[in-house]
Amino acid sequence: MSQHGPRHPILSVAPQRLRPTQITVGLREVADKRAQWHALGRRKREALIASHWFPGVLGPGGEVYIVDHHHFGLAMLEEGVAQVPVIVQRDFSWLDPATFWRTMEFNRWAHPYDERGARTDYAAIPTGLAQLRDDPYRSLAARVREAGGCAKDATPYAEFLWADFLRARIKPKDAAKPGARALERALTLAHSQQAGYLPGWSGAIE
Repeated sequence: MSQHGPRHPILSVAPQRLRPTQITVGLREVADKRAQWHALGRRKREALIASHWFPGVLGPGGEVYIVDHHHFGLAMLEEGVAQVPVIVQRDFSWLDPATFWRTMEFNRWAHPYDERGARTDYAAIPTGLAQLRDDPYRSLAARVREAGGCAKDATPYAEFLWADFLRARIKPKDAAKPGARALERALTLAHSQQAGYLPGWSGAIE
């Protein structure tokens, strides 16, 4: 496809061919999505796949990079789904790799930060969804949102910001535990003035 081709073509792509644009996910979230998938019948699964478009960008060599829904993509890969729909936002296949990644990050379509929240080289971004690393704080941030600790926000990588906020205030061994204690502590922090700068902050509780 040339850079002057259709603006938003929809491709059908095998999950194992999808290239991530971040390094981490919350594996607890992936497990939750797999559990939800198991609860669906065949027709509802087909409808879910048909309606769940992955926003993507074509990169060097024509590789398909997804810029969102990494958790769902990994869940579908692990479930053995054959194809998923990808809506192509931009065609950057004609760029060299270095320019491609700089352009992706400029557009807030890439997040080269590891499971410690540290900035890395673009080369650390995995070449496949199966190599995504677990960040328990991502899962904890999602649980905070689900419990009403903050609102879902369209700001790119909003949950990464929440994860980093919690990372600085909750011990790793507590974040890794699925118990109520860590969630209660995280919810208290989410409603504090300290979190006021974060996207989706719902205000302090008096």
